[in-house]
Amino acid sequence: MNLTTTQVGGSQKDEILLRVSDLKAYYRLGKGRVIKAVEGLSLDLKRGETLGIVGESGSGKSTVSRSLIRLVDKPGYIAGGQIIWKGTDLLSLSEQQMTRLRGKEIGLIFQDPTTSLNPLLTVGDQLLETLRTHLRLSIPEARQRAIETLELVGIREGKEVFHKYPCDYSTGFRQRVMIAMSIVCRPDLVIADEPTTMLGVTVQAQILAALSELQDRLGMAMILITHDFGVVSEVSDRIMVMYAGYVMEYAPKRDFLLEPKHPYTLGLISSVPIIEARKSRRLRVIPGFPPDMVRLQPGCPFAPRCGYVQEVCRQQMPSLVSLAPDHWCACHFPISKAELDLAEQPVIEEKA
Repeated sequence: MNLTTTQVGGSQKDEILLRVSDLKAYYRLGKGRVIKAVEGLSLDLKRGETLGIVGESGSGKSTVSRSLIRLVDKPGYIAGGQIIWKGTDLLSLSEQQMTRLRGKEIGLIFQDPTTSLNPLLTVGDQLLETLRTHLRLSIPEARQRAIETLELVGIREGKEVFHKYPCDYSTGFRQRVMIAMSIVCRPDLVIADEPTTMLGVTVQAQILAALSELQDRLGMAMILITHDFGVVSEVSDRIMVMYAGYVMEYAPKRDFLLEPKHPYTLGLISSVPIIEARKSRRLRVIPGFPPDMVRLQPGCPFAPRCGYVQEVCRQQMPSLVSLAPDHWCACHFPISKAELDLAEQPVIEEKA
């Protein structure tokens, strides 16, 4: 099943930057055991578009982010599929070619800014290293670009910060520095892996606003990976839900939030506090726990926790099928409009 959208017209905005087909990423555990962290993922990403990938811990989100730029740590490996970037399959490139591409064309914002920055180098040195490696700028040119980029992410005192060390600043401030490092070469795509997990609510909102503003200014695409449904519902154009390595649902944001088709998606939406706050009732939770990926049972991995489960769900993994234009779902019994109304699905206002 080809889970893609069709390129329309010849405008740059509709250009497909990234096309992933049937991506599989596994981890070897020894004695022939394998964890299938990502199983058969496909997607398209247009220039300037934001794709949100959401799911619980262990769903395979971070493995996707690292697979896209071939940074899966051993014993992990990419077991199959294609990652087509601007017409070239990244899996066919040498490591040297990938090194030139990472940071220059595809930037990555790591989850933990306290460990991602080198404490022995100044902020400026780390930005200069990226610039001089990929763009071969002179030191004065690179310094000017670095300071401009710091200011672009909301660090007004860029000249002063340039000479400081990461440990001189808070976690939120360091995350802004990480964002600056990811865009300093003006990449076409930024992959943000849980960029707000360690931040307070106020700083989180500031970081998300900064990322959205940067997209508007630079025209870059973004893949936002998080377990926070509130985050992806605010900034994404399309949303993908993963569970136990599989794509469960994939749709434009509006369709996704107003007409979810998969029981897991409905459970995630119903458990977001800010959404349920408008209803004077207790939060709903998804019962049970995520599956043991080492001992994954046959059938749909969500079956043991699903309120709509039937016997076929325990025996056979459903295929990812199109239920509406650009709306895909992997469920034997997708939620109907009547069932959605019966579940008292809260109304969700689409963010501008």
